[in-house]
This record gives sequence, C-alpha cells and structure tokens, in this order.
Amino acid sequence: MQTSVIIDAAQQYVTTQYQNHPHPNLVYHNLEHTRQVVAAAAQISAHYRLQDTDLLVVYIAAWFHDLGYLLGEFKTHEERGASLAREFLNTQIIPLNIQEQVSGCIMATKMPQEPHNLLEEIVCDADLFNFGTKEFRKRTKVLHQEIELTHEKEIPGADWTAGTLKLLEAHHYHTAYCQALLQEQKEENIAWLKKRLEKQEEKAEKKGEKLEEVVAKESNKLKIDKPKKEAKEPKAGRGVETMFRTTSANHIRLSAMADSKAHIMISVNSIIVSVILGVLFRKLEDYPNLVIPSILFLTTGVVTIIFSVLATRPNVNKGQFTREDIANKKTNLLFFGNFHEMQLEQYAWGMTEMMKDSDYLYGSMIQDIYHLGVVLGKKYKQLRIAYNIFMFGLIISVLAFVIAVLFFPVNN
Repeated sequence: MQTSVIIDAAQQYVTTQYQNHPHPNLVYHNLEHTRQVVAAAAQISAHYRLQDTDLLVVYIAAWFHDLGYLLGEFKTHEERGASLAREFLNTQIIPLNIQEQVSGCIMATKMPQEPHNLLEEIVCDADLFNFGTKEFRKRTKVLHQEIELTHEKEIPGADWTAGTLKLLEAHHYHTAYCQALLQEQKEENIAWLKKRLEKQEEKAEKKGEKLEEVVAKESNKLKIDKPKKEAKEPKAGRGVETMFRTTSANHIRLSAMADSKAHIMISVNSIIVSVILGVLFRKLEDYPNLVIPSILFLTTGVVTIIFSVLATRPNVNKGQFTREDIANKKTNLLFFGNFHEMQLEQYAWGMTEMMKDSDYLYGSMIQDIYHLGVVLGKKYKQLRIAYNIFMFGLIISVLAFVIAVLFFPVNN
C-alpha cells in the first residue's frame, strides 16, 4: 500500500469536489479551510513521527472531515464526510479497519469533541488549530459571515462574540504538542474576545439597549447565555518559557551525568584489561587453572567498555538545510547537527524566519526537547547494559577464580 499515492488521490478527489460543486455560502468551510487543517495535521503528525498507516488515517480524515458541508446537510456533515471517506477508500481497496479509523477520526471532530486515541486527538486539534493562532481573529469573522449566509439572518456582533468566547473557554487541546504550542496564543485570543465583548456591551448600552435584550432576540435560535465578567487570567508565556528552559536544562544535566558514568566504567575496565593482559596472562603458563577465569574477566571488561563507548558516541547529522525546509518547517535550527555545515548568513536567515513564526519556534523547541529525551533514553539503556555486564561479569569472574584456586590447585 503506497501511502503517498493514496493521500495524493484523496487531495485530488476533494479538490475536484469543491471545484465541481461551488457553494457561495461556504466562505469558511471551504477548500482553503480544509487545506489549513491538512497542514496542521501534517505538523502535529510530524512531531509524533507516525508510521505510514497512521499517517494515512490522519491525512484522509483531514481531507474529508468537512466535505459533508459541501455534499450533505450541515447538521450531519460529520456523518456525511465519514461516508464519503469510506466510499473513496473502497475504491482504493483499503482494509476495513483503516476505514473505521478514518471514520472515527472524522466523527471525533463533532462538537463537543471526544477523541478516544492519538489519531483522533490529532485530527480534532488540527480542525481547531486556529483557536491558538493569530489567524483566529480573521477566521472567526469569516465563520460569522458564513453562519449569517447559511441561516439567512443577521446575528448581532455581541451575540456572536459571547458564543465564541464561551466556545473557546470550554475548549481544550488534546495533544500535548498543541497544548504547549498553542495555549499561549489561545489565551490571548480569549482576552481579545473579552475586550471586544465589553466594547460591544458599552455600545449597546449607549443605544439604550442592554446586552441581555440583544441576546434575548436570538436566544431561541442560538441559545447563548451572557458570560459573566471574569478577572483577567495571567498569560502563560513566562510559564511556558520556564518549562522549556527547565526541561532542557534537566535533560542536558542528565546527559552529562550519563557521560560521566560511562567515563568511569571505561576508565575502571581499561585498568582491569591492562592488568590482565600485562600481568596475569604472562603467569598463565604456570597457573593453567586460571585461564578460564581470566578470559571471563577480560571479556567482562571489554564488553563493558564497548557499551560504555556506545553510550557516549556522538551522532552528527549532515548539517545542512534548504529554504524549502524552512518554509515547510521541516528542520530544527536549535540543534547544531542541522546547520553546522551552513554559512553564517544562511543560518542567520533561517533563525530570523523561525523567530517570525511563533508556531515554528515553539515547535522547534518541542522537537529539541523530544530528541534530547530520545538520546537520553538510548544513553541510559546502553549504560544500564554496561553496568549489568560489569556487575554480573565481575561476580562470575571472582567466583571462577575462587573455584579454580580451591578446587583445581596447581601442583608445583
């Protein structure tokens, strides 16, 4: 099963549907929105390094999740989108279990979102990715316009703002990646909505019409309650930055500890190997009963050194990136292995572009911490093997020496 071919076919299918069935009222749930959701799903999936099958599920669900708006009823667009996705996958001869996963991801986007696994969480967070971006203010205005066109009725600005604020306050991102990447901007968007609602309330009162009266006019249609004024919540920016700084420092400190432990094992076992080769082996002709214990001891020292060296051996990437990598957010400039072969001007340009995009910047920080953790896990796993070999090998070797001396003495 060629994942990329099927994903490309899904993109072509959905694009063709939007081109062949233009819907002037869909100014928000259109092909542009679908492409944005697919891009967000790709970004989140890249962080979690999904395998081909899981990647196929996420991409197909992202492409089809809102196609029901175009080819079905608005109220049941998730069901229609899932049905269209299954029909498409059937033509591609995709197994039923994958079809069910795609349907589950699409249905999980139904409000309120209730994902049950990582793939559904990724699609849900991708669908509402703009809640935590600077694009939210523009997108919510477009969605307001679409709802008015769909219902053929004007929705007062205060009414819309109140409902949107209630939605954002009740919403939460499901993946840890989006929680770390988008929460700060989402809090800023909530604060913007609160200020906007206050201004709209003051404007309504100046006209002699209280906000409660404005909401009451549309309450039978939208059933939105007026939110109570709340104290402004502190921004999460400083806390997020502290979290990144502390986590990164902890990982680096643990890495230094692992290297120190490996150095100790290398030094101790190098001395043991030197003593065995330089002193003991010359005496084996006189003490043949010590041959096996000596070989055990030597093997223990050599194997321990090997795993200790593996735990500290550096791994460097090619050290180059392209402008396409920066544009597609595919490289992490916070790790030296991705840029050490580049010129200063190229690296400075890449860093400047990354700093302009807070999503890319925080995403790179998350990747940096993640890869540090992966390296740490590998280091400590190999170091643990080295310590186990040394401990058990030392015990066995000493016992072998004792047995050789006591039970197989050399008669001079």
